[in-house]
Amino acid sequence: MELLEILGFIGALFIGLVLGLIGGGGSILTVPILVYALTLNPVIATAYSLFVVGTTSLVGAIKNITKGMVDFKTAIIFAIPAFIAVYITRAFLIPAIPDELFQIGNIMVTKNLAIMLFFAFIMLLASVSMIRNKRKETDEEAEITYNYPLIIAEGIIVGAITGIVGAGGGFLIIPALVLLAKLPMKKAVATSLFIIAIKSLIGFLGDVQNLDIDWPFLLIFTGLSIIGIFIGIWLNKFIDGKKLKKAFGWFVLIMGIYIIYKELTA
Repeated sequence: MELLEILGFIGALFIGLVLGLIGGGGSILTVPILVYALTLNPVIATAYSLFVVGTTSLVGAIKNITKGMVDFKTAIIFAIPAFIAVYITRAFLIPAIPDELFQIGNIMVTKNLAIMLFFAFIMLLASVSMIRNKRKETDEEAEITYNYPLIIAEGIIVGAITGIVGAGGGFLIIPALVLLAKLPMKKAVATSLFIIAIKSLIGFLGDVQNLDIDWPFLLIFTGLSIIGIFIGIWLNKFIDGKKLKKAFGWFVLIMGIYIIYKELTA
């Protein structure tokens, strides 16, 4: 096994570790690890990422369900348009995109390049969200209200983005649940994991019909990520997650800039 492959599997453990420590964000590393360390095609990488993110999030979601932290009504309202959007994106939109899109000067913008650049842009947005981290806490006793049209619209947008880049989109979902459904922060984070699990795994079903899946590799990678989330949950008792989240946000920002540089200079 080459050094990059070893680093790739260590990266799988790190993905879960970050998810366990700060409750989100780790999934945004899955695609870069699969593409750059394990040299997978971006289309395959985003597909595998959906399975890894969905399965790992499901582990966290089940834990939250046992604690009564998941608001199922809000999750269903948000998740139905989200998983329809992510399934359509993976099953029909991604396969329909031509391999070569257009040329700018000497640069041919291919399908793979466009996916990676869009992914880098999402990483930059996520990093800003983690660095700023100025969400206001909603009163735990406040009545939960629903802005149905906006929740459905946000679900469709997040689902489509998830389908393209293969990341969970927690940095988009959590503010939506707090602002549009008036969920308390802790419930928003817990409900977000449940939504991410559902839409990611259903989105992955859209890939199963189009791609040959390397199940042994995918299950090993996902298993390492799940081990990581349990280690992260345990370490969370000793480490301040908010400070860690800000530091991780800077790391994601640097990674996003690196991806843009690497893709445009390749």
